[in-house]
Amino acid sequence: MLYDCRTTADRDRGIAAAVEAVKNGELVVMPTDTVYGVGADAFTPHAITSLHHARGVTNKVPPPVLVGSRHTLDGLVYSLPKAARELADAFWPGALTLYVEHSPSLQWDLGDTGGRVAVRMPLHPVALEVLRAVGPMAVTTANKVGQPAPLTAEAAREQLEYGVRCYLEAGEAHDPAPSTVVDVTGEVPQVLRAGAIPLGKLRDVVPDIIPLDEVGFSAPSGAGKSSAED
Repeated sequence: MLYDCRTTADRDRGIAAAVEAVKNGELVVMPTDTVYGVGADAFTPHAITSLHHARGVTNKVPPPVLVGSRHTLDGLVYSLPKAARELADAFWPGALTLYVEHSPSLQWDLGDTGGRVAVRMPLHPVALEVLRAVGPMAVTTANKVGQPAPLTAEAAREQLEYGVRCYLEAGEAHDPAPSTVVDVTGEVPQVLRAGAIPLGKLRDVVPDIIPLDEVGFSAPSGAGKSSAED
């Protein structure tokens, strides 16, 4: 089903349907402040498997996790560095993805994470309403591998079809630029992917952050692969 969230009645029905679908381990497509994302409950293994299958990827590319509250991040990480806290306070909700060490006690299986995960709080009212109702979701770009990132839910439905239970349409994405990805797992934060938030703004908050062209190593698997997480 596709729900037009630009109308009040359909928005209410759509969000209720999306919440129910996620809690039942099914997939939903929803708008973010970058492009449209397809997501599932981060703690339901068969839902994560369905997410991989829907996009045509393997578990070697773990999906980012979206949260509906800044405070949710504290419950996902082993220890949150000061720089990560400052960046989240400054840019969340928004187009900043933080690559963090997740707590080893979490009962999830996102794929080959190596103990690390990309986390973001998107700046979109529909996404936030769903996330606040269901908790952390594994969300990645709502496209088949090799196909363009969708700017509408209808475009996502043309690619993912019946692999998704619920599509939430909110109109064309206004800023399809990917989120900026910052790795905060080391002693010094490092930009893994340039994106919507420029280096200058990041350095206003964390002056010693290392830019992408000075990282000097390949980004960890999955850390910079999705623009919706995103």
